[in-house]
Amino acid sequence: MMNRATRWLTIAALCQLICPATAANLSVNTTCNTYTGIAGTDGTAQWLGIRYAAPPVGDLRFRPPKDPSCSDGVQLPGNTHGKLCLATNASPTDTNTSEDCLFLDLYTPANSTSRSKLPVFFFIQGGGFNSLSNPNYNGRGLVKASGYNIIVVTLNYRVGLYGFITNGDKITPNIGLLDQRKALEWVHNYISYFGGDPGHVVLGGDSAGAASISLQMAAYGGKDTDLFHAAAAESISFATVLTVKESQYQYDNFAIAAGCAGSDSLACLRNKTAAELQAANKGSPYPGAPSSPIYPWNPVIDGDLIQNLTYDAFADGNFVKIPLIVGDDTNEGTIFTPQSASTIGASDTFLKTQFPYLTLDQLSRINSLYPNPNNASCPSSGCYWRQVSDAYGDMRYTCPGLFISSAMTNYGMSKSYSYRYNVEDATQVSQGLGVPHTVEVNAIFGPDNVPGAPASYFPGGANAAVVPVIQAYWTSFIRSFNPNKHRLNGSAHWDVWSPDSQDRLLFQTGGKTKMETVDDEIQSKCSYFHSIGAAARQ
Repeated sequence: MMNRATRWLTIAALCQLICPATAANLSVNTTCNTYTGIAGTDGTAQWLGIRYAAPPVGDLRFRPPKDPSCSDGVQLPGNTHGKLCLATNASPTDTNTSEDCLFLDLYTPANSTSRSKLPVFFFIQGGGFNSLSNPNYNGRGLVKASGYNIIVVTLNYRVGLYGFITNGDKITPNIGLLDQRKALEWVHNYISYFGGDPGHVVLGGDSAGAASISLQMAAYGGKDTDLFHAAAAESISFATVLTVKESQYQYDNFAIAAGCAGSDSLACLRNKTAAELQAANKGSPYPGAPSSPIYPWNPVIDGDLIQNLTYDAFADGNFVKIPLIVGDDTNEGTIFTPQSASTIGASDTFLKTQFPYLTLDQLSRINSLYPNPNNASCPSSGCYWRQVSDAYGDMRYTCPGLFISSAMTNYGMSKSYSYRYNVEDATQVSQGLGVPHTVEVNAIFGPDNVPGAPASYFPGGANAAVVPVIQAYWTSFIRSFNPNKHRLNGSAHWDVWSPDSQDRLLFQTGGKTKMETVDDEIQSKCSYFHSIGAAARQ
């Protein structure tokens, strides 16, 4: 005879086959845990704070993620986001963050059932692998834009030293990327209980989240593990990539700063409180670089998960061939570069700080490719800001994105789509930012669902019209691997990328779209960056 707990679980499991997840029934039993969701008045439901891995604390600090515990019969709260992961250079007393941070959120149609088999959009947030810069984006806008035909998943993953510290063979490298894969494994195992199709998972991500997409595509030499089946990446980032051995200086410097010098340094670090670690979590310059880079902790070549530089991996075809959207913003570099830069020396110092393997000859060539458009105003504070912004934005973001688009086509993937986002916000333009890095995520998710979205994206604003346009392209791609199938009436047909013609979709102010050809000047600049990419260790 079944006891009461077993009988309740059996009824709950059967209900998942026949009962919709309505306001009266938002409990989902995954055979590992039972989760409660919250139904909105707009036909969507959300399931927040789902633990996809065990808390990475204590002896699990600096270790690969482990499976979460199963607590059958215990209902977990679903109305609160999990804490964000600890960030580099962040306050030790920030109550919004925690070392216990491996949570994901789900956004579904309120009436989805285990029979729905809906496409899944798995969004990886950015932050340069040193912070989580897109926290708690709400996926309901995309669910509604899809006609209630997709599920959206967002997640936290370890960043900074907690996700990317190395120490020879004593620490498994690239823990933050392994966190992402653990979350993908959770989705593969359990998303069907919420109405999702584990055989139709589309990765999404911006900046470091987009870089994560490229690294997951190239993981294990490009081995297809059936965890994802297409991807849409905004502003793929190619940072400097070191080997495990080359990154030892970071561990050593951090251990010293944390008061853990000695033969038992790792044990000492594991015995520190998170607040004590955060007090020393400042980052280090690359060896030979003038100062610490913007993002000091990064993925490394470990010979396993990451086997090669990203440029080389895609040049050699060692990546999973999937339908792919890749694109960038017109002014990728403006939010990163020093606004006070007033000399070519300041420009080159910034570039050398981020890319320490650049040679003097390579910097000289970059300077010739990027003459200062504001030279007439020099010398004055900021007269080199746009020059260094253009060079950095192209080297780190725009040119890597175009390179990957071509690699997809060269290795037989016909569904490779490229875009440029050139939707101007008056406030950002007045600040000199132009169309800055990853601003399109405000339109993709919808301004109501993104903290701090520009006012022009809200209803009645100058850029409100772009929101349904880009959401239709994205949800069409999520549903069908084709951005055109369900695109908004009147928007341009998005032609596939060709390395020969180099045509991409242009998003314009006011929601207008058209195809454009990458201009000859950008092609020339990117050709040079592609030629030195491996030497620059990207």
